[in-house]
Amino acid sequence: MKILLDTSVLVAAMVESHPMHARAHPWLDRGCGGEFEWVVAAHSLAELYHVLTAYPARPRIAPGIARQLIHENIAKKASVIALTAADYTAVSQHVALLNLTGGVVYDALILRAAERAGVDRVLTFNVDDFRRLWPDGVAKVAAP
Repeated sequence: MKILLDTSVLVAAMVESHPMHARAHPWLDRGCGGEFEWVVAAHSLAELYHVLTAYPARPRIAPGIARQLIHENIAKKASVIALTAADYTAVSQHVALLNLTGGVVYDALILRAAERAGVDRVLTFNVDDFRRLWPDGVAKVAAP
């Protein structure tokens, strides 16, 4: 089985104080352990860095630590799916046709990576947003 872990799941899995940590962390462990083919959108690496360094944890996660966590736990272990310029154009067109605005475009980029990778499942804590963006993949989107 091939599973894409969304940024929301990755953040929760990596931050012990996150309210969804207990639900997300086992999926990160299972992916790292090779129980399933694990996919991450390249966009999620940047998004994860942003969230980790801004997360209101005490002590704060320093930039160097965030980079190391992402490199060791995600980039080295998951299949990272990068998009092309044509993918970005198609995603912006898709979101505009749905008449959606704002940050939902970032979820759409992650879903484009999921489509490119041919995943069986997308795990996210933003289930409603992902399902409205990907009507053909509704059955593939779930929360951990």
